[in-house]
Amino acid sequence: MKTKLVFATNNLNKIKEVQSMLPNSIEIMSLESIGCLEDIPETANTIEGNAIQKANYVTEKYGYDCFADDTGLEVEALHGEPGVDSAHYAGPQRNAADNMDKLLKNLDNQANRNAQFKTVIALNLNGKQHLFTGIAEGKITLEKMGNQGFGYDPIFQPIGFTETFAELTLEQKGQISHRGKATKQLIDFLSYEH
Repeated sequence: MKTKLVFATNNLNKIKEVQSMLPNSIEIMSLESIGCLEDIPETANTIEGNAIQKANYVTEKYGYDCFADDTGLEVEALHGEPGVDSAHYAGPQRNAADNMDKLLKNLDNQANRNAQFKTVIALNLNGKQHLFTGIAEGKITLEKMGNQGFGYDPIFQPIGFTETFAELTLEQKGQISHRGKATKQLIDFLSYEH
């Protein structure tokens, strides 16, 4: 019997990425597929808080077991910016190119380009909540490179690689990415539970 879990997103890139890592016994449903068409509030001031807020919203309003993730890019020289504001760093239009341009401009003449992506997944399952955190360390490049991935991928170079996330295949990225690590913890947990 398949376990149906709602992934609290309509980002089909994320759904595809996560579904590709899950056993066949678990079926991921999008928000749209359960009829949740409204914007879920993300008003917490931490990445963890936003993930919890989104998962709880779906469970409370729609009654489904659910997991939600929130991700932020934390840049050392910018005291953790853009962090919880990563998606709308350059404004409410949530445009990845604008966000990258703003970040690169803010890092002009900055020698320290260390950064990390942090993903937190909040899982509501059978009345209990579980949190999984994945971190990918790396640095911000001087320019955009590659056309795979999404978000800040073209300017994030993970430690141990000469390529950016946007130059790696989905499989390569999945093994080392923040979301990949958090998702692996989620999958290990779900596989153990089933």
